[in-house]
Formats: sequence, C-alpha cells, structure tokens
Amino acid sequence: MYLQLDIPDTLAAGPGPGNTDSRVLQSFARAGVADHMQADVTRGMREAKFMLREVFGTGNTYTFAVGGTGFSGLDCAFSPILPGDNVVAFVNGTFSGIDDLAIRMKASTPADLAADPMNPKPANVITVNVPHGQSVNGDIIESALAEHKPMWAFMAHWETGSGRINDLQGFNDACARHGVMGIVDVVSSLGIADFNIDDYPAVTTWASCPQKGILALPLTYAPVSFNDRVIELLKQRGCYTYVHHPILEARHWSIIDGEDVDAPVYHRTHSGYAVASFHEALRLLLEHGRAQKAADYAFYEKGLRQAIEAMGCEVTSNMTSLVVCNLPGDLAGREKELVAACRAEGFGIWPTLSEPVQVRVGILNQLTEAAITDIVNRYADAMLKMNAEFDKDSVLAGLAEHLRSR
Repeated sequence: MYLQLDIPDTLAAGPGPGNTDSRVLQSFARAGVADHMQADVTRGMREAKFMLREVFGTGNTYTFAVGGTGFSGLDCAFSPILPGDNVVAFVNGTFSGIDDLAIRMKASTPADLAADPMNPKPANVITVNVPHGQSVNGDIIESALAEHKPMWAFMAHWETGSGRINDLQGFNDACARHGVMGIVDVVSSLGIADFNIDDYPAVTTWASCPQKGILALPLTYAPVSFNDRVIELLKQRGCYTYVHHPILEARHWSIIDGEDVDAPVYHRTHSGYAVASFHEALRLLLEHGRAQKAADYAFYEKGLRQAIEAMGCEVTSNMTSLVVCNLPGDLAGREKELVAACRAEGFGIWPTLSEPVQVRVGILNQLTEAAITDIVNRYADAMLKMNAEFDKDSVLAGLAEHLRSR
C-alpha cells in the first residue's frame, strides 16, 4: 500500500498561489456533504456572483466564475475567438506566451493545426513579442493595432513571468480608436491592484484566477467578466465549446438572457466545499477593501524591494505583489541553486520560467510586518549561505525603518 500523503506547511513566497487564509480553509472543511442544488449552495453561488461584480468594479451581468484554475477562466475568455479571426497578441513573459499559444489554437483553421498541431502559427494571429523584463506600453500597442487592424487584441495586465505591469489604459484607448475587442488577463492583478474594469469599455473580456489576489483555494473558481459587445457576438455566431461557452456557462450562475433570475438554476454539480471556500475568500477581500488592500501590497512590496536591493540584488519588476531580481555579480548564474535551497527549507520562492533566469519573491497574503520580516530573514540567510556579501543587521534595520514609516 502507498503511505498516506502528508503535505507540510510551507511559506508560499512566489508569484502564486499564495498561502490560503485560515478562514477560507475553515469554510471548506466545515461545509456539509450537500446536494449540489441544496439552498445554501445555490445561495453561495448567487452571492459569489454579486461579490465578483464588486471585485471587478463592473455592472457586467455576465460576470461569474469558471470551475478550475486561471487557465480555465482564460480558456472561457478565448472561446469567442473563431478560426480565421484576426488577432494581435502582446507577449512579454511566460504566461502571456501561454495565452498567445491558446489564442493561436483557437484562431487556427484545420489546415493551420495540421501544419503544426502543438504550436500552430496561423497568419491571422500577429504575436508582438516584447523583451523579457520590459512592459508592453501604449506606443507598442497603438503601432500594432494601427498596422494590423485586428478584430481582437490580447494583453496580460500583470505578467508574473517577468514581474512587469503592462499599460492597461493604453491598451483600452488603442482598442477604442481602432474598433478592436480587447481581452485582458488579470490573473495576477485582480484583487491586488485597485481598478474598475468598467473604466476600460473597449476591453470586452476579462479573466482571472482563484489563487492570487482572490486567495481562494487553487482548484475552485476562475473569475471572468464579459461585456454586452462580446455577448451579442456570441449570440450571432456562437463558439466551438459547451463547457466554456460564456453564455451557457453563465446559466449555471442563474444568468439567463442577460438577466439574473431569482430561482436556482440546475448547474454542473458545483461542489458545496468549493462554493463555501470561494464565497469566504470574496468576503475577506471585500472586508479588507480593494483600495486598502492595494495600498497594503504597495507598502510591503516597497519594503521587500528595498531589503533585497540592500543585499546587492538588482530588482527589475514593478508589480506590487512580486519582486523579480538578478543576483549580485558573484552569484550570477546560481539563481536556480538559490531557489532550490530555499524550497528545501520550506521557503517557496521561484525562478523565472524563461530566460534569462531570475529569482521571484512574492508576498501574496503576507501583508503584515511579521510576514515581510520573515521573508526578508529567510532570503538573507539563503544568500549568506551562498557567500553573498552584505550586513544582515543593516538590511533588517532598513526594513524596520520602512515598516515604522507607515
């Protein structure tokens, strides 16, 4: 017989998932064994739908959550793209690169897929590659959309592959000027940055994930939101899926013909455990307050950034939940070794997943002085074990001064 699986606690200090709040875990564990149409389960789904509209900052009726991880939500977001549609996709890291591949698969004809089944390159999809460590800016977006005049455009808001924030306002404005329907991956920014998607009306589609800013359990629900323009398009021509069809998926959340219906609607066996924990994660976020949470992330990331720079590392990211850095010159090339040593000690930092290899240290759900001090302590100890040269006491003193400044 296999031994019982025992997974110990670790400090998840990478790009995500973050450590789950105890209240979310308790909601999952105390949920009863319930029929999926039991009244409390359907109430939880209804209220989660309404809370998601507050989190997104939207009046979009077609705002709901897709069962699974962020990839499930993104697949739903890309479902309206049909073979032959003209698309411009902006890529500046690992995850926008995966999104670009998914888009190319959706937009490919059978001939495109047959030519290269695992990595199709349809002529109707233009991929704009921006170098690792750089942001997608408004000039890049405007130039590409003006030249190619696509039906769709895609961009990740925050790219955790390189820790860069891309220009959401510039993307929206360029889409508006050229009559393009925008799709934005907010996997890493929703619930961390303070923004309202209704302020960006040219973006028709938004997709996020459960385990970063929302801080639900990873395999629960991926939030999505579609505005009326893309819903009307779907009514006219449909899409090649049932499971991730935005209109049909919304029916599971009692959204029918553009309206919320009061009576519970039969749904695809959503788990009471998942509903309870996701509901509690949304409650926690709204209790914290979107603006306050965004300010907390900015404050604690600044302290972490300054501490890591004081250890001799070069920070190249500008996200407020993640620091991406190069090691000091004498340690250059040993990034994976450092990460492996930290992970062996239960300190879950990450390397970048594409070249050049850098170190990623995150603060998801670590918004306290004690938590940030613990992360800095652990990172400093790992660096010193590799013979980095800096004064740890001085680093900690600088962090303490920053924490007192609030």
